[in-house]
Amino acid sequence: MNQVPDIRLNNGVEIPQLGFGVFQVPPEDTKKTVLTALETGYRHIDTAFAYGNEEGVGQAVRDSGLAREDVFVTTKLWNSDQGYDSALSAFDTSCKRLGLEYVDLYLIHWPTPARDLYLDTWRAMEKVYADGRARAIGVSNFQANHLHRLAQEGTVPPAVNQIELHPTFTQEPLRAVHDEMGVATQAWSPLGQAQDLDDHAVSTIADRLGTSAAQVILRWHLQLGNVVIPKSVTPERIRDNFDVLGFELSVADMGDINALDRGNRIGPDPDAFNN
Repeated sequence: MNQVPDIRLNNGVEIPQLGFGVFQVPPEDTKKTVLTALETGYRHIDTAFAYGNEEGVGQAVRDSGLAREDVFVTTKLWNSDQGYDSALSAFDTSCKRLGLEYVDLYLIHWPTPARDLYLDTWRAMEKVYADGRARAIGVSNFQANHLHRLAQEGTVPPAVNQIELHPTFTQEPLRAVHDEMGVATQAWSPLGQAQDLDDHAVSTIADRLGTSAAQVILRWHLQLGNVVIPKSVTPERIRDNFDVLGFELSVADMGDINALDRGNRIGPDPDAFNN
């Protein structure tokens, strides 16, 4: 089995670059699905309070036979729990649901700028981090202005920003901000909810390399330096998505995929999403 590379975060913690996401995995299927991922070789599991399946993730980690320190677990704070005291309470709830004493990465799920609570929320995140209950803290779906405000008014810089990112929505300007600030880029919806799989440039590369289109796109993410968290409930696809470590894309291939960007945001606009 090829070794998944790690990325060193700005606080020295290492995160496996290829992880497994459980968004929209039904709670009753989560334990079995995550166990399949762990048996395949994934050592990074990404969940969230809002997904309703933290319990299954924790059960799988405990039942996997792996040491706790060998599995990187991420969860996220939901929007309605923003604010200092409510964020601390929500973190406790997530840990109880997971059945874990600590998480490896805790994220603010969305900035919800109309609430204007993400700074107070970040102070709670900093306390969780200072108490050693989260090995790293970060954000999700934050725009450049949100990141700069955290940097100016916070004490601990975010380690990660998890954002929608795929070949037709490459987020190059925001990734450049991440690089300047020392924030790791993590990609959700890395295949564009399967919309990007049918692109001719991707399928041409896949045919030449003898891989699937999904494998080509996931390899593109890895070579860009993104942390990437594909999800599936199908064992064959879980295994196929992990089998991206034994080949490389050429500079020309990378350029062809980069050229697919057309600003195709599929999910909500972080500047307007305040649910």
